[in-house]
Amino acid sequence: MPETSQEFYDRAMATADDDGRLPLPAQAMWEIFPFEHEALRVKPLDPPVLPEPPRAGEGGQGCWRCEQSDEGVVWSDERWVLTGFAEPLGLPFAAMLMPRAHLDLGDLDDQHAADLGRMVVLIARAVESLASVGRVHVNKWGDGGAHLHVFLLGRPARLVQLRGSNLALWEEMFPRQPAELAAETLQVAVAALAEHGGQAWA
Repeated sequence: MPETSQEFYDRAMATADDDGRLPLPAQAMWEIFPFEHEALRVKPLDPPVLPEPPRAGEGGQGCWRCEQSDEGVVWSDERWVLTGFAEPLGLPFAAMLMPRAHLDLGDLDDQHAADLGRMVVLIARAVESLASVGRVHVNKWGDGGAHLHVFLLGRPARLVQLRGSNLALWEEMFPRQPAELAAETLQVAVAALAEHGGQAWA
């Protein structure tokens, strides 16, 4: 039988120090980790919160995407929208793919699931053809909002220290892309999707 959240917490705390701090993760020793591990200190682990607090878009809280359905949209079809960010990020490419309907990942029907896979592949192929992009990372977290928002982040080409799961941490430390450059790169993804259907927004 799977362990409860309390059992998981208790097992984790058995490895913690007297202040409730877990040991540094092995990832802190990786060459791609953005911080020097000697200067790091793990925060104390908080106990389980039950029930978990509702995310935006559930438990009576409004859903920003549903309330602002056209905000930031650069491409759409009857089921999906692609958006950039209100302010450019610190990477050569960044976008979010979201269903029009208020659905999370586990709520997708077979058609939505097939759409998602196809669109992610189309975007990755197009954006990875750019000399400025080494790889497109696809991420879904979803602890802040109940409306599915899949992040697509372009790792700068040839900056191999930015490989892997720490790209989102590195992103926050880079200067923002110029708005016109971010828009130009985003249009590569828009063109790839529009070639297979939907509508590019001006």
